[in-house]
Amino acid sequence: MSTEKKKTSPLAQIAAGVLILAAITGYYLYEATGRKAGPAETPAAAETAAPAAGLAKDLSQGTLAAFLIHPEPKPLPDLAFQDGSGKPLTLGDWKGRVVLLNLWATWCAPCRKEMPDLAKLEKELGSGQFEVVAISVDRKGAEASAAFLKETGVDNLKLYIEPSTKIVNDLKSAGLPATLLIDREGRELGRILGPADWASPEAQALIKAALAQK
Repeated sequence: MSTEKKKTSPLAQIAAGVLILAAITGYYLYEATGRKAGPAETPAAAETAAPAAGLAKDLSQGTLAAFLIHPEPKPLPDLAFQDGSGKPLTLGDWKGRVVLLNLWATWCAPCRKEMPDLAKLEKELGSGQFEVVAISVDRKGAEASAAFLKETGVDNLKLYIEPSTKIVNDLKSAGLPATLLIDREGRELGRILGPADWASPEAQALIKAALAQK
């Protein structure tokens, strides 16, 4: 038997080349339609898909060392409460503004201590872009809460109430006072459980950083 290999005809070589080309073409068509392009291929899409950045961690320092800053803003439910006259409100009414949302009650001793500091922060930075929204969750209602603000010398914070305390559960607050920093989109940037010195330079720096975000 001869051991000499048979020569491949030119026609067979052309056919094999066509098959290889078809396979390569099919692969790239699959890649283009079946695989998501990476960042290097579509930078604009990658930027769109990137998660929103939170505040810098180093803003939690000094008097606000216990303030927990989230790596990324967290969505919140459209919290429902009332103003002092009983008008229904939701967190969505503040969309486009930065909010420092504080939950308090008349029986809460730490709340009494920090309320003047919240009022000072509102006086210094309150504007069409920022508001301290202090919500009383006291079951005694608007009259008792209004008296509390008067007793503590707070006359520049609007009265907001939610006597059913549902908002406490919605925000998963384990106690009072509880304070959340909320961005213009109604997302939680961070929170602290317990009182804080809201009249401090650290508090102003935190709020200004939130205001600087787009």
